[in-house]
Amino acid sequence: MKRHIILLIQLLIFSLVFSYCSAQIIPDPTQKQVKFFFPGAKLADDYVYNFPVQFKEVGIKTNDSTLLSALLFKSDSSKGVILYLHGNTGSLAQWGNISKVYTGLHYDLLMVDYRGYGKSDGFIKSETQLYSDMQAAYDYLKTLYSEDKIIVLGYSIGTGPAAYLAANNHPKELILQAPYYSLPDAMHHLRPGFDTAKIAFHFNTWQYLQKTTARIVIFHGDEDKMFYYGSSLKLQAFFKPGDELITLKGAGHPFMDRNEDYLVGLGRVLR
Repeated sequence: MKRHIILLIQLLIFSLVFSYCSAQIIPDPTQKQVKFFFPGAKLADDYVYNFPVQFKEVGIKTNDSTLLSALLFKSDSSKGVILYLHGNTGSLAQWGNISKVYTGLHYDLLMVDYRGYGKSDGFIKSETQLYSDMQAAYDYLKTLYSEDKIIVLGYSIGTGPAAYLAANNHPKELILQAPYYSLPDAMHHLRPGFDTAKIAFHFNTWQYLQKTTARIVIFHGDEDKMFYYGSSLKLQAFFKPGDELITLKGAGHPFMDRNEDYLVGLGRVLR
């Protein structure tokens, strides 16, 4: 029941975006849409995280000196590190609970809260700014790990920025969970005929995959009601030899890290 409620909330958020934009009365469409696509989830600066694995809080400074909040989870015997770009709901207080999935496979894990989320300062203003922020997180990891030990992983809304990072750097691997072909494409699928002319974010995942030299692995549920499974089928057109789409039969959009087929596939990919 809880899963269905969360999915309904996510669908409602996107529905509000469509309805609001379709009215064509947006004085500043970029900022209005930012609040819908990235509603934020702030935490008090003195909030104390509590997770059953070893971690430390990290502050990452962006190119405009904004401080992003991040958590670096440590594995007992690390084979590398995963940079995890989460979805648009919740903060690290929630997302950190999945850390043991990855540390249990002997990878360290860096999770970053976007501006306006958790303890991160500021607020998201544009797609370009978001890319720059995530590049700062990637650059931070390069001070701790060789680049061939870095895996970029994005979930849901985070898949576009993750693909951008992979296209503009040289990580070991790119893993996408429930990606979209592009955000306009996803919106057209949810509401056919919707005019995306004023959309604030494009997140053209398909373009970034063409520039990615690292291995690409996509996990997608074939019953996803948010970012439709056909998105990943279309993204396959840009695969190189060795890239892979792993279909999660009967799976929807949320809670991928609890899906047994995902866990088995992830273990194979990261072994």
